[in-house]
Amino acid sequence: MVVVKPFKGITYNSEKIEKLDDVMAPPYDIISPEMQEELYRKNEYNVVRLILGKIYPDDDEKNNRYTRAREFFEKWLNEGILVESDEEAIYPYKVEYKCDGENKVMNGFFILLKLDHNYEKVKAHERTLSKPKEDRLKLMRETRANLEPIELLYMDEKDEIMKKIDSSIDDPMIDVLGYDGFRHKLWKISDGEIIEFVKDKLSNEILYIADGHHRYQTAINYAEEVGAGEEDPENYIMVVLANMFDKGLTILPTHRMIKMDININELMEKCKEYFNVEKVELERDLSPVEIGKRLSEMIKTDKEHKFAVYHRDGTYILTLKDESVMDELAPDRSKAWRTLDVSILHKIVIEKLMGITDKNLEDHVKYTRDTKEAIEVVNSGKFDMSFILNPTKIEEIKEIASAGEHMPQKSTYFLPKLLSGLVMRKFR
Repeated sequence: MVVVKPFKGITYNSEKIEKLDDVMAPPYDIISPEMQEELYRKNEYNVVRLILGKIYPDDDEKNNRYTRAREFFEKWLNEGILVESDEEAIYPYKVEYKCDGENKVMNGFFILLKLDHNYEKVKAHERTLSKPKEDRLKLMRETRANLEPIELLYMDEKDEIMKKIDSSIDDPMIDVLGYDGFRHKLWKISDGEIIEFVKDKLSNEILYIADGHHRYQTAINYAEEVGAGEEDPENYIMVVLANMFDKGLTILPTHRMIKMDININELMEKCKEYFNVEKVELERDLSPVEIGKRLSEMIKTDKEHKFAVYHRDGTYILTLKDESVMDELAPDRSKAWRTLDVSILHKIVIEKLMGITDKNLEDHVKYTRDTKEAIEVVNSGKFDMSFILNPTKIEEIKEIASAGEHMPQKSTYFLPKLLSGLVMRKFR
């Protein structure tokens, strides 16, 4: 069963921080070096110093980004920059943002989740890589804390949990503008009746990791490393839970940028065996933003599998002729996996026709969620071509995860990203 419980959250002290916006940060794994510099400059107490500290040339085993994170964390707690709650609670969380011109609100709540070491009730849809896990494990060893949340989805068609939570909140305890320009709001609920309701409603659920696969597995690795018992604090992780049916959740596509000297006409001829290939004539004066929008509109579909190909020597729309070709190319995979757009693109075009396999994938393929960037890198010559994709559907993620399978790398990009710095939690 799924086990969740309240916790004593650690938050920034608004009496000591003049502007809370300045101490928040995006999740560690989307912070670029330039963004890291900017966050460091914003405020001496910015959470980036905990979740993604700088690396210096003279770092060694005793003085490095992880030991400094521990020192900052302890110092800020001792000085009252960070304050731990004196009561256990859950923390409702809302993000107000705009996507494609539409105003949205994502609803969720911070809570502790008991680790499912065997992934029986917690399902993952992505593989984890060793380097990110090693990095996060070093940080957890030093700080003995969850410094930022991961996001999981539950299914609640009637939205009973959030309705119950919403009925008991008024003005938020934290209201900040994130780095993303989104408004992030946080509340605190210590009401035992509401917490028991949430615990009971979730007990028979299956949860799906949306964001934070590496950190979830790292928490399991750490719990096993320290020999944590069933109810030890190290056997729990701080998460944000959101309803899979929440209209405020957005999944963006992740486009593929290809570095490979290839004759586009020859490739399109090969593609005709599997796809209907349509050449697109674009006006010369279109900007990268306009081209990206145009291509995204052209491939929108509910039932077909479509991609746009943008190359210096031509632009094309590919529409798969027959799904059954994937039965031969991926016979060991489920139907759900074989009918994913990203699976079709990778198995047929990138792997079979272009010869890019898992062994040399990183040499030739990079990723972006920004269609403008996908167009610009081709125009500038940094990359030879880009594939523009449709977003993966939430139902597809559920099917893949439930089957115990993993999607191709970079298949999903959830919006909004959770803000780091709102709530933290130490083990003991």
